[in-house]
Amino acid sequence: YTKFCEGYSDYVMKNSLTNHLIHKPGIICEVDWSGSTMSIVNKETGEIIPVYLFVATLPYSQYSYVEPCFDMKQNTWLKCHVNMFNFFGGSTIRIKCDNLKVGVTSHPREGDIILNEKYESLGDFYFAAIMPTGIRKPKHKASVEGTVGKIATAIIAKLRNISFYSMDELEIAIRNELEKFNRSKFQKREGSRYEVFHEMEKQYLRALPPVPFEIAEWVYGYSVNLDCHISYKTNRYSAPYQYVGKKVNLKITDTFLEIYFKEERIATHRKIPDYLKHKWSTLEEHMPDHFHSTEWDDERIQKWAYTIGKNTGEVIDRIFGSVRIKEQGYNAALSVLKLAKTYTEKRLETACEIALSKIRSPRYSHLKALLSSNQDTLHLARVAEQEKKELNKSVQGYVRGSDYYSGGDKS
Repeated sequence: YTKFCEGYSDYVMKNSLTNHLIHKPGIICEVDWSGSTMSIVNKETGEIIPVYLFVATLPYSQYSYVEPCFDMKQNTWLKCHVNMFNFFGGSTIRIKCDNLKVGVTSHPREGDIILNEKYESLGDFYFAAIMPTGIRKPKHKASVEGTVGKIATAIIAKLRNISFYSMDELEIAIRNELEKFNRSKFQKREGSRYEVFHEMEKQYLRALPPVPFEIAEWVYGYSVNLDCHISYKTNRYSAPYQYVGKKVNLKITDTFLEIYFKEERIATHRKIPDYLKHKWSTLEEHMPDHFHSTEWDDERIQKWAYTIGKNTGEVIDRIFGSVRIKEQGYNAALSVLKLAKTYTEKRLETACEIALSKIRSPRYSHLKALLSSNQDTLHLARVAEQEKKELNKSVQGYVRGSDYYSGGDKS
């Protein structure tokens, strides 16, 4: 047993040797996700939204890039590579990454490595060879692994006590701290990352293509609604009114959403961030002329509401008061009023009265829940019972004494 332990110890020592690698400028770029995360606060809800950090390092100069992201999905991974090359001002011959699913489909012990199709397309676009590291071999990309640890102190720790309310705020803060990190002096080497990169490495990077790699996702078969909008991930984007009822396709990038009818692009919008819900992106030119020139439609809806009752009318007024242009309230208002056909006008009026006492701007879902659970009927029953009790309290009786019934004075 002792001999075995000695032999195994010798074996470990011989096979754990670490070689100091000498890198050439402009050849390799190492990329990874940081294990530590940051966060932003949603102003509207107070929700804490996690933010992940993409990290890239050029091993020769140790010049680094950091980008905050809402997720670690494939399109985000590709977008970070595009922004990384723009930051460096050129591309490298090789990209070293981990064996993550958004980049590598298969990495067998023997045989060819199969890259993700989109990731391989990005490599072809920038003429860069994507070279995944060995499985569980972090030393194969030691530079970026080291940078991940350093930015935890240089960026994440320094900003940990600051609350950020938008991705733009966080990006600016990270950019400022990253600039300080890259310009700080080496401890065991002359100069800084910034100086070594600009003086000795940048000239060896390959020139970027005139047009950056475009990352886009296509989704098909969306309908243009009567309000001239399509709905995508709880948010709404306008389309020209001529296409109401038509099927359209969406091309979605990180910053834009484009609407196509057949092969023709009919609208382009700034993409609303996914963490925002129930927002509208409306271009006035997409609305028909009568939407701008008259208020007959919304007046008709409001008149209909007040014929049902003042509470129903108040609900419809609040719906129109919560939207930027009145057309955005049509569907919500009409869906409320149509409940009268299913549950009667009296029940809808009662449900609106209950909802107004609890909710600032009641919608169809709130009223439907009240009506389907018969809460309006129970409310009326409670009101009737209370009125009966009040009536009984107000009634005064006259009590005749025993003399009346015994033949005494009956005056």
